[in-house]
Amino acid sequence: MAKKGKKRKEIKRKLLHKYRLVILNESTFEEKISFKLNRLNVFVTGTIFIIVLIALTTLLIAFTPLREYIPGYSSTKLKRQATELTYKTDSLVTVLNYTNRYLENVRMVLRGDIENTETNRDSLFEKYKLDPNTINLTPIKEDLELREQVELEDKYNLFERTVEGTRTILFPPVSGEISQRYDVNQKHFAVDVTTPKDSPVKAVANGTVIFAEWTSDTGNVIIIEHEDDLISAYKHCGSLNKSQGEHVNAGEVVASVGNTGELTTGPHLHFELWKDGKPIDPQDYIDFN
Repeated sequence: MAKKGKKRKEIKRKLLHKYRLVILNESTFEEKISFKLNRLNVFVTGTIFIIVLIALTTLLIAFTPLREYIPGYSSTKLKRQATELTYKTDSLVTVLNYTNRYLENVRMVLRGDIENTETNRDSLFEKYKLDPNTINLTPIKEDLELREQVELEDKYNLFERTVEGTRTILFPPVSGEISQRYDVNQKHFAVDVTTPKDSPVKAVANGTVIFAEWTSDTGNVIIIEHEDDLISAYKHCGSLNKSQGEHVNAGEVVASVGNTGELTTGPHLHFELWKDGKPIDPQDYIDFN
């Protein structure tokens, strides 16, 4: 036991024995740098350095293109090409199988191996002949629901009405609540549609802008001339998107809803429709809801 303890002390003494590493100028023997070292420090420092070096090398190889230069690793480009070739090969095999099957059928036809069976044409028609008395024509629930849905859509269809005597299809300029209807007795030759401010105002049909200016009574006004002597007027607009002389399409935004002019009490669209120089009721041809 005494020998083992003495040996341990000797090993400890050697490990902790301090040395000095000195760097001298060879010409003048001037001391430049010196380090105090012992064997334990050198061993620990060297071990840590080796571990860090191994870790950095592993990361460098694993997460950089350098791994492609190591035998056993393949490049990303090579893998992609291999995948594409696999897909192409599979497609070619499929096409080859179809071709072989087609050629085999052709050979059988040429050799006369296919049996020519005759089919009674009348028997085919007889099989699918239906007796009207056996058919239940009562609409099912799903059919009734579909009909109601179609009727509801047709009710608000934008293309269901045309102005009498014309082929022009009218598009609702805005959607909203009618605050004042067309009334000849009160000389109100328009409908006032209440709708949120800055809502888009759309052209009711294809045409040309013949007026787009500001007036004191009705504010921003835009008037469009359409086919078949039809004219539409949009008044009290907040802003105008088109100028005089421009061509517009049905449903194209020409202005925005506003509250301009002296003869207005809130944001709305004053919409007029004229045919052959005479005012007509827009509600007879356009659904504003």
